[in-house]
Amino acid sequence: MHTRPTQVLLNVAHALDHMFLLIFATAVTAIAKDFGLARWEDLMPYGVLAFFLFGVGSLPAGRLGDLWGRRPMMIVFFVGIGMSAVLAGLAQSAWQLACALALVGAFASIYHPVGIPMLLQNAARPGWTIGVNGLCGNLGLALAAIVTGWFVKHHGWRAAFIVPGLLSVICGLWFARVTAVETEAPARRKPASGAAPPMSLARLLFIMTVASTSGGLLFNLSTNSNYELLADRLSAATQDPALIGGLLASIYAVAALAQVIVGRLIDRYSLKALYLSLIAMQGVLIAAATQVSGWAFVPLQLLFMAMIFGAIPFTDAMIVRFVDDRLRSRVAGMRLAVSLGASSVAVWMIGPIVKQAGFVTLLGLMAAVSVVSFLVVTQLPSVPAPVRQPA
Repeated sequence: MHTRPTQVLLNVAHALDHMFLLIFATAVTAIAKDFGLARWEDLMPYGVLAFFLFGVGSLPAGRLGDLWGRRPMMIVFFVGIGMSAVLAGLAQSAWQLACALALVGAFASIYHPVGIPMLLQNAARPGWTIGVNGLCGNLGLALAAIVTGWFVKHHGWRAAFIVPGLLSVICGLWFARVTAVETEAPARRKPASGAAPPMSLARLLFIMTVASTSGGLLFNLSTNSNYELLADRLSAATQDPALIGGLLASIYAVAALAQVIVGRLIDRYSLKALYLSLIAMQGVLIAAATQVSGWAFVPLQLLFMAMIFGAIPFTDAMIVRFVDDRLRSRVAGMRLAVSLGASSVAVWMIGPIVKQAGFVTLLGLMAAVSVVSFLVVTQLPSVPAPVRQPA
């Protein structure tokens, strides 16, 4: 088991991971004006490489996590993503910003295949641990909204990158100080009992990867457009970026609680039934959102984001259930490289879709992706409910 400071920093890292990936999407209107672009939609494609590298970088990151060590990889994560954010804040053109964001994405790719398996080593309640960790990740989305909105209003978009970047470097130095050095890399440890047979693992990995790709598309389509979507729906009521950022932060913070609830349920009930139920509600709520505007849109956005966030813990929980710890970073890296790499196209799609067809079409596409996710998840193996441990 890790010490409490290490556990806290591993959860903080998840928040930082998602926060840095969303700063650009939250500040894109201000950045576009600063760079002389007429529309924010024209700047959105410059962020696609960050999300592509966030996906494909998971493969080498996972391999290094198992073969070199998870502790040193997490130190690289904290320092690397922090310095990359500082570079983004110093960019003087759209292409310089695109390069800095690509570095942010590359270092961000380390966390999920390395940080989560490190946190789950010997976890007594993996579902709960995943749920709390997922909550922290989505609080990072809330921080991106409220902190970036505040910085844009009071200090400019550059400070929204630079200040959090420096804080991440400090966290990396603290992590190196409080986390014990690993005696051996995970791949060199003795195998644990309970891993799935090779054929079962291969089938599970294939289904999880396809499901994660459709889920990743939905996650990226929502989180990278939610700020502008909310601003559009509330345009008749307010145009204050700090207020909109605060509302979105509140939505993310409350919706993220779904992951803690789901994590607790995963430790008690069948994964497949829970997963399908959440995705079904997800699609219905997003479809309903196409017909709503004004203040009524706020609670509806909260509900469909709760369903999107609530679906996140399932694939990590299945890796914990079926995959030996010696392989978890590599298996997670393979799944994430495909699913996140493919779903990064969503970041490129948002600008052209909204520019040509509006937010109703974007929401309709998100509802269709939910349907695809549901169909794929029906092919997951039925996993029995775990045996409940005494309190």
